[in-house]
Amino acid sequence: MFCIGDRVVYPMHGAGVIEAIEEREVLGESHRYYVMNIPIGNMKVFIPLNNVNQLGIREVISSDEVPEVLKILENESTLPVLAWNRRYRANMDRIKSGDIFSIAEVVRSLSQRDHEKGLSTGEKKMYDNACQILVSELVLAEGVKADEMTQRIKGLLA
Repeated sequence: MFCIGDRVVYPMHGAGVIEAIEEREVLGESHRYYVMNIPIGNMKVFIPLNNVNQLGIREVISSDEVPEVLKILENESTLPVLAWNRRYRANMDRIKSGDIFSIAEVVRSLSQRDHEKGLSTGEKKMYDNACQILVSELVLAEGVKADEMTQRIKGLLA
């Protein structure tokens, strides 16, 4: 169970801080929720306490793990070359996993593909979403500003 002030990651949404634990009534039933503030995108998310494990909510990585994530962005992509629909599904599964290392692989591979051949509209949206999720966690792990982390990532991908 998480506490107020914990920094957590909600797969497909990004990283944020638990601001409160509230009880709300939905469809006549009372449920308890974590109230999570995701600073990047200025979003507030209500996470049902009884679904935390199924949703894949986890703690933000430590600052010691950040260099490992950034190293993934520097290396050349090792993901297999697939047809666009299979590639899209595989990348979506990696993002949904919530694993920061898998998300970094998606960002790296889509960035490389964009430089080589360009991205479809769907893949551009996926790339932007994956970048936002990646930045949101790295910002909380390192305690830096989002602009600074975004520039650092762009530099590694260039």
